[in-house]
Amino acid sequence: MIEIIQIPVLQDNYSYLLHNDKTGETAVVDPSEAPPILDMLNKKQWKLSHILSTHHHHDHVGGNIDIKQITGCKVVGLWKDSERIPGVDVTVKEDQEIVICGSKCKIIFIPGHTRGHIAYYFPSEHKVFCGDTLFSVGCGRLFEGTPEQMVESLAKLAKLPDNTEIYCGHEYTVSNCQFALTVEPGNKDLQARQAQAKQLRSKGQSTVPSTVAMEKATNPFLRIASPEIRKNLGMAQENEVDVFAKLRLMKDRF
Repeated sequence: MIEIIQIPVLQDNYSYLLHNDKTGETAVVDPSEAPPILDMLNKKQWKLSHILSTHHHHDHVGGNIDIKQITGCKVVGLWKDSERIPGVDVTVKEDQEIVICGSKCKIIFIPGHTRGHIAYYFPSEHKVFCGDTLFSVGCGRLFEGTPEQMVESLAKLAKLPDNTEIYCGHEYTVSNCQFALTVEPGNKDLQARQAQAKQLRSKGQSTVPSTVAMEKATNPFLRIASPEIRKNLGMAQENEVDVFAKLRLMKDRF
């Protein structure tokens, strides 16, 4: 069983420490900056074995080099994006299985936000670390990829078991709910999610992780077949990629 510690970093990012008490192994996902990660490792007296990088953006890899130099850990990243991820030692590819903290981890290739984005999926733990591809009630901007790529990537994540916990890279749920309700105001699950998110944030608590089931019920980017969304966009008959592209453009301007 892997223990997860969520570490708020920078302005609204999350990094994650993964620890297996039986094996003593520890990994970190997307260390935006080194000090908070090193502080928690020291507090827990854990030795870091791996850094798991989902993509190359600085707010996800900014701590890689300092942490690697201090801990001697290995940095994991996608093989064809390794030149943009600082300190990569171990390259992985789509559908590859690796063992992290004593648990099997499957690499899911999910381009769109960047051309080399991956997720780390732990089937036995029912957890996926998906960086900036799928957010709670949202998805990442298309900085390098296409709408077609992002639709396909989101579909891969939506096919994971409903009880899979989604650990994303940012705390965006409240603002994402505000946008989602402009295109699907009649969604009762979404209304409840917004109320819950506001309550959690008012107490300084995180809205992450979400679950696959919750995202399929509330996330407009996973609900492009919704008659209400299509009606409000005036796109009742258009294909899913065009509907997604319109939604993403609206969210960019929201």
